[in-house]
Amino acid sequence: MLVVENTYISDDVIENFFVCDLEKCKGACCVEGHLGAPLEEEELPKIEAVYEKVKPYLTPEAIKVIDKEGLYIKDHEGDYSTSTINDQECVFAYYDEKGFLKCGIETAYLNGEIDFIKPISCHLYPIRITKLDIEEALNYHRWQICSPACGHGKALGVPLYKFLKTPLVRRYGEDWYKKLEQQVAAREADK
Repeated sequence: MLVVENTYISDDVIENFFVCDLEKCKGACCVEGHLGAPLEEEELPKIEAVYEKVKPYLTPEAIKVIDKEGLYIKDHEGDYSTSTINDQECVFAYYDEKGFLKCGIETAYLNGEIDFIKPISCHLYPIRITKLDIEEALNYHRWQICSPACGHGKALGVPLYKFLKTPLVRRYGEDWYKKLEQQVAAREADK
């Protein structure tokens, strides 16, 4: 494990290879599971603020769910997540012309319509953040649907932390990421 400032980074984040392979998984992480994307409390007003710009990208079924349940739910542990359709598909997911699941929030962002790219839990996936006292732990969430991404990352020689540089910088900043790179390099030099 590495420690950068108040963040504990598991060895899996450093040692495993990963590059999303949408041709193989088709964006299944947006539909698999029992809850929607985990949300941080400070993201809730951001999602509310961008909803009208994101709405044109959503399916009629998703809009019905949002009208009935809201943009997000609070679970029994007090954590927030995006609402889902039939306890599966995230309400912000839609299928593109190739049959790949895409994020309506991210599409609106990429089209220059909003300034919020997507929830940090989605941007960082398959890294999951566990909040401790004043620290956070970054762990690699292994999931069968991401197996093609592991093989793709290995073939390209891209470690998970490098693949997720942009969201890691978004979350923790450039200086934090440089410190992470320095620690990884120092550890490699010691081998």
